[in-house]
Amino acid sequence: MPIGAHYALTVLIWGLTWTAIRLQVESTAVDLAVFYRFVLASAVALGGLALLRRLPRFTARQHGWLVLQGLTLYSINFLLIYRAAESMTSGLLAVIFSLAALFNAFNGRLFLGTRPSPRVYPAVALGVSGVALLFWHDLRSGEATPAALAFALAGTFWFSLGNLISLKVRSADIPLLAGNAWAMTYGAAALGLWCLVQGVQWTLPEGSVFWGATLFLAIPGSIIAFFSYITVIRTLGADKAGYATVLFPVVALSVSTWLEGFVWTGFAFAGAALAILGNYVLFRRPRRPATASPAA
Repeated sequence: MPIGAHYALTVLIWGLTWTAIRLQVESTAVDLAVFYRFVLASAVALGGLALLRRLPRFTARQHGWLVLQGLTLYSINFLLIYRAAESMTSGLLAVIFSLAALFNAFNGRLFLGTRPSPRVYPAVALGVSGVALLFWHDLRSGEATPAALAFALAGTFWFSLGNLISLKVRSADIPLLAGNAWAMTYGAAALGLWCLVQGVQWTLPEGSVFWGATLFLAIPGSIIAFFSYITVIRTLGADKAGYATVLFPVVALSVSTWLEGFVWTGFAFAGAALAILGNYVLFRRPRRPATASPAA
């Protein structure tokens, strides 16, 4: 599948997960909701590969990288982001999380010594401004506690670290599907341990809406979307892949228009246009210099 298709699939699925997450957390505790999501995702991914006999054995060092990936991409980052959402409007949270591309560029330079594309900074500036305009009314009317802001920034930072660790996983010769399956398993185990430490009351929701949302979050939202997203990271780099976090609020609000009657204002249209423009700035191909015609 072309890399552009992986990028578009990531944006589309993650844009749809906003609605699914809201439906899921209405039925159970936040920590337990995340736990159920990754227990189901890891069971399907790991069990499916085992049945197909496509689950290779890894060394202790390779499993170490997968534990780190599970902690950064499939557990701690979600706990922090969900904690922020409890005391913060979704608009401000979307603006902060859209900084992931900037975090990726900064962390890549700091930890891996990779020089980000010079297009990243103007693209992120356009994208974050666009997300802010998309949620302009939400930002003006909402407030956030200092703790919520800290949770949101920390969650975005951990997500960014997970992006970079996925590159180290590739360099450790770990196949993508099997690596993701094990990393999600380790993430689910960490979430389960966290729920035990926190004394979460273990309940098993019975509603079909909850399990439908959890199934969507586990399979398309986790197995498929993270496979496509990490494929983009491995091909284009973490700095460019992170721009997906700018575009999926546009998809989320488009879905909200249909399901919840979201009204597109002038600010919202301008914000969507800026986010798309930032994507164009980041990925447009440079013009080739015109070749001189041969002398007669």
